[in-house]
Amino acid sequence: MDPDEHAIRNVIENWARATTAGDLPELMNMMADDAIFLSPGQEPMDRDNFVAGFSAAMEHMRIEARSEVQEIEVDGDLAYCWNYLDVQITPRTAGASTRRFGHTLTIFHRRNGAWVIARDANLLASGV
Repeated sequence: MDPDEHAIRNVIENWARATTAGDLPELMNMMADDAIFLSPGQEPMDRDNFVAGFSAAMEHMRIEARSEVQEIEVDGDLAYCWNYLDVQITPRTAGASTRRFGHTLTIFHRRNGAWVIARDANLLASGV
């Protein structure tokens, strides 16, 4: 496996682990300062809004994600990856878990030798 592809796969795996752990500092290390997150029906979310939303969500829920990489392409200091993502969201108190699943398209940028998330388009749908 190409070293860049391996490094990007590591970012994806570490992102899932940090999300489950609620490790916001680690997530921030894996995203560019100018990162933008896109979700259907929502305004684009910059890094600061992601941080605020994630912090608020972690107070009330636990998130576990499983990602299946479909494709990674690298061109210099830019790369893209599309995944199939399956996310389980469980309330920390009472309530039923929910599931969201679908595809994501992520653009990575190599900055200071490390791959970070620059843009992420999340196309997850609700499911049982």
